[in-house]
Amino acid sequence: MTRSPLAQRTVTPDRKLPAAQAAKFDPVGVTLTPEDVAPDMGDLATRVRNILDFQRGRLVQLPLGGNLFDVVITASGPAALEAVRSMDLVQRGTDVEGPVDACGPVIEDPERGCLIWLVPPGTSQRWEPHRFGVCLGRPHQIVLPAMKHSEPPGAYWLRPCRGDRLVPPIPLRELLSNHQPGPIPHEALPEVAVLGAAF
Repeated sequence: MTRSPLAQRTVTPDRKLPAAQAAKFDPVGVTLTPEDVAPDMGDLATRVRNILDFQRGRLVQLPLGGNLFDVVITASGPAALEAVRSMDLVQRGTDVEGPVDACGPVIEDPERGCLIWLVPPGTSQRWEPHRFGVCLGRPHQIVLPAMKHSEPPGAYWLRPCRGDRLVPPIPLRELLSNHQPGPIPHEALPEVAVLGAAF
């Protein structure tokens, strides 16, 4: 296949261009008040800033619910750690190449003796009362440890925060019933309320 060169236009170097016309904008006559702006836009902007801070390795405070996550609070201790290891197996499934710590994000707060499991948003609305786990969503908030903070002191990521998974609530309920971590978190909730996280 033969290719012919593109035609070129000859331009005179000293040619004169017409003067540019002033741009004209017709006023629309609409005045926006704060009430006209979507009420959740400020909340969205705050969330975006907090998520960026989180990615930069800083502590961040986020509202629960929305499009992010709710949390289930359980006691920590040997039984709770067994539940985490069992959830590793559940979330790894048949993927033998998957990570050993396949469980979704879990925060351990050694000072208050609790685990905080990050579950899908809206879980708190469907979570039936459970002896070994309390689920919280809106209007509560949580302070997340820095993304790379994976050991004490302070609250830390027992299982890392990944963008591809949260903890599935139905298997979590079953594992809590099977392993029965104690003490019952309902009774300790007032102390957990300022968690390294703020609920």
